[in-house]
Amino acid sequence: MISDELYCKGARVWIPDPHDVWIGATLLEDWKPGQTTLSLETEESLQERVVKVPSKDKLPPLRNPDILIGENDLTSMSYLNEPEVLYNLQVRFADRNCIYTYCGIVLVAINPYDDLPIYGNEIVQAYNGQDSNNLDPHIYAVAEEAFKQMSRFEQNQSIIVSGESGAGKTVSAKYAMRYFAIVGGSSHDETQVEKKVLASNPIMEAIGNAKTTRNDNSSRFGKYIEIDFKKDLKIIGAQMRTYLLEKSRVVFQAADERNYHIFYQLCASRDCEELSQLQLSEPEDFIYLNHGECTEIDSVDDAKEFGSTKSALEILGINESTQLDIFKIFAAVLHLGNVALTERSGDASKIPSDSAWCEQDDVGLKAFCSLLCIDEEQTNRWLCNRQIQTVGETLTKPLTVAQASFSRDALAKHIYAATFQYIVKQINKSLICKEKSNSFIGVLDIYGFETFEINSFEQFCINYANEKLQQQFNLHVFKLEQEEYVKEQIEWSMIDFYDNQPCIDLIEAKLGILDLLDEECKVPNGSDGNWCTKMYDRLSKQKHFQKPKTSRTAFIIDHFADRVQYETEGFLDKNRDAVLETQMKVLGASKIKLVSDLFADGAEGEPPAAGAAGKKKSAVGKVQVRPGQKQPTGGSKASKQTVGSQFRGSLTSLMTTLFSTTPHYVRCIKPNDEKAAFTFDAKRAVQQLRACGVLETIRISAAGYPSRWTYPEFYQRYRVLCKQKKIKRNNHRQTCEMVLDGLINDPDKYQFGKTKIFFRAGQVAYMEKLRNDKLQACGIMIQKHVKGWIHKKKYMAIRKSTTLLQTFARGYLARKKAQFLRETRAAINIQRVFRGFSCRKIYNRQLRAVVLIQSLARGTLARRRYQVLLRDVKATVIQKQVRCWLEVKRYRRVVRGIVLIQSHYRRRKARRLFKILKIEAKSVDHIKKVNMGLENKIIELQQKIEEMKKNKKDFDNDRVKLVNLQKDLEKLRGSEEGLKVASNKITDLEETIARLTAELAQEREEKQDLISEKSLLQSTSQEKQHELEDANLAQAEQISRLEQEMAEMKSKMQAEMNLRLDQERKQVIQEMSVEREHHQRLVKEHGRLQQRMENLLEERDSKMSSGHRRHPSDVSSVSIDSSVPDSGINFPDDGRQNAESDYDSLRRPKKFQSPLAIKESDQQQGNAPDLSKDQPRLAVESDRKDEEKSDEPKRRDETQPAKEMGGEGDQQADEKETIADDNETVSGDPAPEEPKPAPMDIGMMLKLQNRIRDLEKERSHMLKEKENIEKRARSESQYSASRSGNYHIAVDSQKLTELEMENIRLKESLERLQKAVAIGEGGNGEISNQFAALNDELARRREECIQLKSVLASRAKDAIETAKQNYGGHAEILNEDGELASAYQTLKDVNKMLEKQMEQESATYRKKEAELRAQIEDLKLENDRQQDLIGQLNKVASIQEALVSAASAESADPQNLSMSPEQAMQNALQFEIQRLMSENLDLREKCDHLEEKVRKLKKAVKIYANRLKESGVAGDDSKEKHEDEAEDEEEVEMGGTIRQQPTKQYMGMLEYKKEEEATLIRHIITDLKPRVAITLIPTLPAYALFMCLRHTDYLNEDARCKSLLTNVINGIKKVSKPLPHKSQQDDIECLILWLSNTCRFLHLLKQYSGEKAFQMENTEMQNSHSLRNFDLSEYRAILNDLAVWLYQGLIKSAKELVHPLIVGAMLEYEGIQGLSSKPSLSRQRSSSILDVSNTSPTPEQTFENLVKLLSSWVNLMRTHGFDTPVVNQFFKQIFYFIVAHATNNLLLRKDMCNWSKGMQVRYNLSNLEQWLRDNRLHECGAVEVMEPLIQASQLLQARKMVEDVDSICEMCGQLSVAQIIKILNLYTPVDEYEERVPISFIRKIQHTLKEKRKAETSAGSQALLIDTKHFFSVTFPYCPSSIGLESIDIPSVLKLGFLVKI
Repeated sequence: MISDELYCKGARVWIPDPHDVWIGATLLEDWKPGQTTLSLETEESLQERVVKVPSKDKLPPLRNPDILIGENDLTSMSYLNEPEVLYNLQVRFADRNCIYTYCGIVLVAINPYDDLPIYGNEIVQAYNGQDSNNLDPHIYAVAEEAFKQMSRFEQNQSIIVSGESGAGKTVSAKYAMRYFAIVGGSSHDETQVEKKVLASNPIMEAIGNAKTTRNDNSSRFGKYIEIDFKKDLKIIGAQMRTYLLEKSRVVFQAADERNYHIFYQLCASRDCEELSQLQLSEPEDFIYLNHGECTEIDSVDDAKEFGSTKSALEILGINESTQLDIFKIFAAVLHLGNVALTERSGDASKIPSDSAWCEQDDVGLKAFCSLLCIDEEQTNRWLCNRQIQTVGETLTKPLTVAQASFSRDALAKHIYAATFQYIVKQINKSLICKEKSNSFIGVLDIYGFETFEINSFEQFCINYANEKLQQQFNLHVFKLEQEEYVKEQIEWSMIDFYDNQPCIDLIEAKLGILDLLDEECKVPNGSDGNWCTKMYDRLSKQKHFQKPKTSRTAFIIDHFADRVQYETEGFLDKNRDAVLETQMKVLGASKIKLVSDLFADGAEGEPPAAGAAGKKKSAVGKVQVRPGQKQPTGGSKASKQTVGSQFRGSLTSLMTTLFSTTPHYVRCIKPNDEKAAFTFDAKRAVQQLRACGVLETIRISAAGYPSRWTYPEFYQRYRVLCKQKKIKRNNHRQTCEMVLDGLINDPDKYQFGKTKIFFRAGQVAYMEKLRNDKLQACGIMIQKHVKGWIHKKKYMAIRKSTTLLQTFARGYLARKKAQFLRETRAAINIQRVFRGFSCRKIYNRQLRAVVLIQSLARGTLARRRYQVLLRDVKATVIQKQVRCWLEVKRYRRVVRGIVLIQSHYRRRKARRLFKILKIEAKSVDHIKKVNMGLENKIIELQQKIEEMKKNKKDFDNDRVKLVNLQKDLEKLRGSEEGLKVASNKITDLEETIARLTAELAQEREEKQDLISEKSLLQSTSQEKQHELEDANLAQAEQISRLEQEMAEMKSKMQAEMNLRLDQERKQVIQEMSVEREHHQRLVKEHGRLQQRMENLLEERDSKMSSGHRRHPSDVSSVSIDSSVPDSGINFPDDGRQNAESDYDSLRRPKKFQSPLAIKESDQQQGNAPDLSKDQPRLAVESDRKDEEKSDEPKRRDETQPAKEMGGEGDQQADEKETIADDNETVSGDPAPEEPKPAPMDIGMMLKLQNRIRDLEKERSHMLKEKENIEKRARSESQYSASRSGNYHIAVDSQKLTELEMENIRLKESLERLQKAVAIGEGGNGEISNQFAALNDELARRREECIQLKSVLASRAKDAIETAKQNYGGHAEILNEDGELASAYQTLKDVNKMLEKQMEQESATYRKKEAELRAQIEDLKLENDRQQDLIGQLNKVASIQEALVSAASAESADPQNLSMSPEQAMQNALQFEIQRLMSENLDLREKCDHLEEKVRKLKKAVKIYANRLKESGVAGDDSKEKHEDEAEDEEEVEMGGTIRQQPTKQYMGMLEYKKEEEATLIRHIITDLKPRVAITLIPTLPAYALFMCLRHTDYLNEDARCKSLLTNVINGIKKVSKPLPHKSQQDDIECLILWLSNTCRFLHLLKQYSGEKAFQMENTEMQNSHSLRNFDLSEYRAILNDLAVWLYQGLIKSAKELVHPLIVGAMLEYEGIQGLSSKPSLSRQRSSSILDVSNTSPTPEQTFENLVKLLSSWVNLMRTHGFDTPVVNQFFKQIFYFIVAHATNNLLLRKDMCNWSKGMQVRYNLSNLEQWLRDNRLHECGAVEVMEPLIQASQLLQARKMVEDVDSICEMCGQLSVAQIIKILNLYTPVDEYEERVPISFIRKIQHTLKEKRKAETSAGSQALLIDTKHFFSVTFPYCPSSIGLESIDIPSVLKLGFLVKI
């Protein structure tokens, strides 16, 4: 109902046009009621026309105002008519490239025929969870609407996608399913189920889509896919139903069309090896593929598409064998089409001559039978004959060529249809889930209404289905329209809409078209003509049925969309779908299981709609649609369900499903038939709009109240039409009622609802006209006053300018005269100054010349005098040097002569000595010494040789194992590494096979493929294993050959090695004699000190008996340079000034007591034990303890006398208590003040530690060199080690007992000496001197040991060099050839001869022999003793390893069982070093404990003194003063912080026990709340944890350090994880707390790491607190990763909090009052939008909430001590997300793209910029990331003219080309006075931007939305702390009272 006032002069209307359907025109006159003509002018051609108007209802449709053009929703327009709908779609599609438009609940999708960047994941995320009414129309919006309704109301949903071929139905359905796969998956990427759902698309396109004249990928079947969801909205499965496959396309295609894609894909991929057996060739060679004479599609690669199809089949679980069977069936269909059927030639037989005949050697037939594995003869027979069953017999009737061809084609269609249904069934089997689904969303992709020149049975079924869908659509639209009126409680009348139920009844009712068709199919001789005649007779009275005037084989049906004429030819055959039963039996007998299953009895008729694995409960019945079933023979009464009946049942089931769900509609439109991109053909479009129901939706909407405004929106826009006194700002509804009462007189044209005003069609346009008139009148009034003011202002400006001009002219003349006078005076002054300057310049030049000449002359004279003096001095020096040189030369000549004489004399003396020694060596005594004990050894050797012969067979069997142990030989190393790599590969392959086997058990469909793969892998691995075994055999042969060569080399080296060993043995004996003398001197010195100690003990006893007294101590207990009080002992300084201050250096384990004390005690008591047999066991014990030292914890045993260093603390405590008791028992008068004690150092001990470290490094280096020698010697050493092991164990047990007893005695002696030193008064100096002498002697012995080491090392090196020169580097084979055994045998014979001589001289010889034996025993004892003592040194790698290898070589020879003298000497030296180190460590520790005890006693004395003062007893003031001074001088141990009394200074550590670690983590991390942490020092937990970590470093406890760090990291991770019961704000507070503490902990680890790079800003105290023992760089990396994880979690939580506020705060909030933007006119499309009007905040509140939220975060971060760089990075990321989300929303909302909204957005951004400046965050980079939104708002405000193109391109540098074009396309004027953006301007902008941004990548230039998932890289710059650790105290609120501050 439109007002007559709107048809006035200048009004714009639409008139029909034969070419463009509708064109715009402008009225040239006003229309009056009763007028029958109307003059108007067309807009484009400006032609005047006269239109007839027979009645008011026939007036031309009015055009909407420009403000409504391009709306997202067609129903929001004021005038709802066909031309407006068509024009609006054309503007959006052709001009703005918008392919989606809403029409109420329908989404109209126009096929662009181009790829658009609007389907990426970022678009999915932009629509996910959003209100689709606020965003641009999109297929994702419809999918989101369905997903939202399903999730909120738990109702099943359906998306119905319809349209004609080529409109884009398949693509739309595919993107809808992709949306569900992404939002319904476990992540943004598709999971396995979603991948399977998407993988069904390429399969169904390959077997169900084909090229038609209208579409290159047209779906030739309908499908309905149900996607099942769980309760948590995750996809669990899907199922598919298919409808009416176009089987006729298999055997025939129209011109320029193709068969199904799968055939062409197989032909294109025929060269593949797997398809070679299909016997395929070019598509032109197959009759079924070249009917349309089109075998290729532009820009489509069939071979590539075939690969996609195969991949999709694999994803869906169809294995390769099944795939091959399917491809064989498809190939067989092609070969069946090539079977040639000809007429049989005439002969005398009874067979008719016109019967069909097929040659036996037909290529197509052979290929068809071979592919399907069926009998060729039977196939040939039943292709040309058919079987007829009568009552008594079965007849065979030949077929004509036409009948046989029809039968062949029917068979081909049936085979393809059955295979199609099988694939659908397999897809459903893969997609179906056994778990019960909570709800589902169905996507219906079905053909739209079709009408061609010749319409057949397929078009009839398609249009029948569209009639049913249109009926459902009309009912749903009507229902929603009425529900809206009821919801708003307005008066309404029943809306009349088109009901197509009569047309549906015509088709499906009783005795309808389908019933008549089925009835005719049952008649034996039924034909299409008879059926058509029956329809003429029975249906001619139906309204929607008509008979054509010119044809008797066709009929016409009036569908809702158009009138369609159907040709009846072929209807009956297609409805029957007949296939011969005999042909089915031949196929059922196939050897291929798939083929036999498809065509067996009862299995060949798979219903099309039953492709789904199971039906929903909502489906009615189980309709068995069985296309292509067996054709009953001619006399059989058997019948089957026809195709029409099947389709009707399937359609009924589908409609039942749709009615049980909430439908959503997508109508796809094909814009043109040329497939041109963004080309709009109005004729084609309007046909489809009429057919798809869009115009029906418009008609229903127009019949009611199409325009709907909320009260605030109407008030804001039309309040200008109301007077000021009638406006009530607090009651918008009342104001709206006042406005409408005065403007619209007819109350039927609007209705007031609860929240909206409803208008009839045209009323909004009328309101806009009134508003524009009002604004125009106001504009004229404003212009009048403004123009008057401008002219007045212009006049006043002219008058003022004239007066001002006169003033300036007069002033100019006066200034010009004054300027002349000034210039004249200035010229005179310049002349005067210049003349004076010239004169002065000449005078100064002359003066400088004179002075220069004088200086040069004087300088020359002075230099001459200097040269004379210099020559005299140099001459004197030369004479002195020459004379000195002559004297030195003469002296050196004299000295050289003297040295020469001495060398001659010494050489002669050495030769005499050598001769003497040579004679002695040949004497009988010497031979006896050498041969002593050899007899027994030779006997043992013989026994061993016999045992070896017995075990020879065993060794031969173990030869293979020995070969494997010697694979590290030089030439075989490469082969061994290759073997290891191959072995690893075999292991990996076996693991892979095991994993695949497990997967096979779960997925049985892939079993055959995986088993074949496993067998292939096993065969490959076995081949590789055989190759490796062959290589091993070859290597074994090489090893045996090398062993023979080694045996020969050993025999050669043995003799030479024996000689060298004898010489070295003599030399070592001589050196041992020197060492013995030094040892005796030490024994004497020890005896003297022992005597002195006994004297001191006697003096102490005598003093103790005289009385009791206390000795106050004035010695610091922690000073490094202090000594034992009251003793006066001065310990020597052994270079301790250079000792390291590492506090862990004193914690090394002590393995032995002082060996020197053991020796001295043995010498005094005269019982030197026999230690010769204990050396091997002690050496083994040393190695064993060294290995266990790093693994076993330090043990503390108070009662064990000989214990490890870890237990020395208890021993020292016992010694402290003993000394304290001794001090308390001392009596006497108070001792006078003692002088300051002499300093005592620990340098010697630290030097020894340094030396040990160096030796350890040498050992690690030498171990690498030793590996090759050990590998060669391992086999020989194993045997000897097993022989000698039992012997060593027996001796070691006895020796260990003796050593423990000696250690106990030594400790008792040491305790007595300490007591004597502690209480002794006299003789302290003598003891100190003796102790210093001992230390000097030890130093000298140490130097001698070092020299001996160098000698032994050189000799060992010489031996190795000899072995290298003569035996190829194998020193262990010197005696392998048995030469030493023969030498021993010879010596044994000589020995027997000498024994006979000795018996003759026994009387005189026995006495000498006894003396010699005594001397030898003494030497052996001494030698073995040294060996035993030195053998305990560990970690001396380089020398020890060389000696061990030599010892192994000697022990391999049974004839050499004694240890060499060189090794014994070396062991003695090593043990001596260990003994010195142990002594120094013991003394240092005992001294520390004594000092600690003294400090405790001093404190006790002070307490007693204070008590005495309180009681009135006077004390010694001087003594107290001295004690106070001593206490003030106390210091902490090395590396600690100095503490002075009374002010305490701490070391910055917190001590805790191991069992308290869990409590520490719980209180300081798990239970710490952010609100409690705010009250503490920022990052206090980090400081406390680091102080605890420093304590573990101080104790050098690696395990505790690792445990603490691990628990800290795990605790932070645990407490930072979001929990369901915690709010998002609590999560953010927790994350901020622990991110700040993690960063501070990381900075502390760097600051106190000891690295110079991090100590630049530290104080001296902070540097002293650095970590000493642990390198925690790896944990720093872990903590950095933890900080990144916390930062990302913080960003994620912050995004979730800020996300709901962005749109309201940044886009909808209007901070500038008076700037009203255009309200959204789109209607609520569904009921999924919840009514939150009463609870949701206003945009103003949203902006305030956003600012408050950001302010709370920045305050919280600064409160917790966040580093400024991290704060900046955080807000840069948050602002990036805000801007990205706001910009993306702006790009998807048309209502936001206008000038006023751009101004509001820019104002909101300026508020955020001001907030950044107020919070000192303007330099964090947040302003830069706001540039895209800033530029978008500027683009909305900028002038958009052609001359502004360059400036706009420069202004929008941060926006992509797609974003700029999108904003310009969305730009909509708010008022009439604003101009639209011209299309030419948009094209110009696009062209200019592409030229300027050529370097920009295509992906970047086409990106529409900003990636909201982008993360800036985060860094944590090093920020040292200025807080000292010693100043930190732990508050009681943390409940950490068990921590002790050190």
